[in-house]
Amino acid sequence: MCYMSRLILILLIRHFLCLCFGMSECYFAIPLKIYAGKYNVSSSALNVTSLRGVTSDGGGLSLASDPTGKVNFLDMVNNLEGDSGRGYYIEMSIGTPGQPMNILVDTGSSNFAVAAAPHPFITHYFNPALSSTYVSTGIDVSVRYTQGNWEGELGVDQISILKGPNGTISINIAAILSSEGFFLPGINWQGILGLAYPKLARPDSSVEPFFNSMVKQLEIPDIFSLQMCGAGLSASNTADPAGGSLIMGGVEPTLYRGSVWYTPVIEEWYYNVEVLKLEVGDQNLDLDCREYNMDKAIVDSGTTMLRLPVNVFNAVVEAITRSSLIQDFSSGFWDGTKLACWMKGETPWRFFPKLSIYLRATNTSQSFRITILPQLYIQPIKDVDGMLDCFRFGVSSSANGLVIGATVMEGFYVVFDRAQRRVGFALSSCAVSGGVALSEVDGPFSAADVAADCSNRMFKESVMWVVSYALMAICAMVLIILLLLLVLPLRRRHRSGEITDESSLVRHRIK
Repeated sequence: MCYMSRLILILLIRHFLCLCFGMSECYFAIPLKIYAGKYNVSSSALNVTSLRGVTSDGGGLSLASDPTGKVNFLDMVNNLEGDSGRGYYIEMSIGTPGQPMNILVDTGSSNFAVAAAPHPFITHYFNPALSSTYVSTGIDVSVRYTQGNWEGELGVDQISILKGPNGTISINIAAILSSEGFFLPGINWQGILGLAYPKLARPDSSVEPFFNSMVKQLEIPDIFSLQMCGAGLSASNTADPAGGSLIMGGVEPTLYRGSVWYTPVIEEWYYNVEVLKLEVGDQNLDLDCREYNMDKAIVDSGTTMLRLPVNVFNAVVEAITRSSLIQDFSSGFWDGTKLACWMKGETPWRFFPKLSIYLRATNTSQSFRITILPQLYIQPIKDVDGMLDCFRFGVSSSANGLVIGATVMEGFYVVFDRAQRRVGFALSSCAVSGGVALSEVDGPFSAADVAADCSNRMFKESVMWVVSYALMAICAMVLIILLLLLVLPLRRRHRSGEITDESSLVRHRIK
């Protein structure tokens, strides 16, 4: 055998060893496709000795203040503007000197990205050339959402938040140079703040997300909480934007009532939780709990609707139709193609039932229930001719998992306790209309009547093991063939019979 043939075979054998057995200096990456769900529009332990506790469900300490002075929660109250229809955003100063930008708060993605080129739907954009501290990495980056996408270039710069933790931090910034369906008419924000885990960061998890950088550089607790105050308000109301609060570093007790109920984060990419069942009014949908978590269930502030897997959505619509006092309701209302209108002042909410979501508690043998009234999912839109009030259905079907979006989140003060890997729900102090609370939290309930694992993890893991063993068997067979070719003498082949190796990439959709 000639030297070059042996060298090629040796390289091929090394390649297969790397592929099959994970030898050093070898890896392959499976690209993630991010579904952040846009509609229209391992943590270190906390030093709890220095923190003041507030009432919780007994599952652990809720954080209320940080006496080090890095975070003043009261200064962060009402630091958000916007509404669920166009998104909730916070003002930041980017670069040196600072350029003020409104940034959309999104717990369903992990990149910090800001417009760096003109766009017809935004009033201004970040100009890296005007910042003396901006450093380009020269790395291209793109993110595709359920609706909309953008492309740009990664860089690093300084940011500060007027109504946020004290201090300036250096963060990864994606400068958006082109986009499609991302910036929309009527919005007042120019970028997006991805608050999820590094696993969702693009182009890969080495791009440290914004909040990870903030926790590390300012040494604040690894926890943030979110109140969105658009409950029951028209999505077209620009005269009095709803607003809300993003509390970075802890929990502000004036923003909620009662106790905080926590559910575990079962996987750190999105804020992936486990839904046990749904009820329409007092009627249990009685579906296999895996249906609710197919193929994930997440808490995402960047999604307008409560999005449900198709089978679950159809069951919810059927149950609402049965329990509603309205007969022969238009199917276009349910699928989002039509508005339902009543005479002005004639609100329809009394015709519709409550919706309840049961989440597994931190004590995994128990669950708790978050409930929204019709005022949250039968949403006012706009006047048609001055005589009518029109509404949309705030629930939609989804092909990529259950999403607890703004439709539900506006009823609650939501705590993203990354340090203890859990998400908490409490009654929001602003989810009140006409003196009536628009949401409820109840529990604990026994989870004995549902499966021990509703998240499909066991199924996924068993499939992965089968695939792994199959791949190892294939690799072993190929390796034996290559070894035989290396040991046995080879006769010179005609050019038409040469063996070529073409590597093919199999693109997997994760989760």
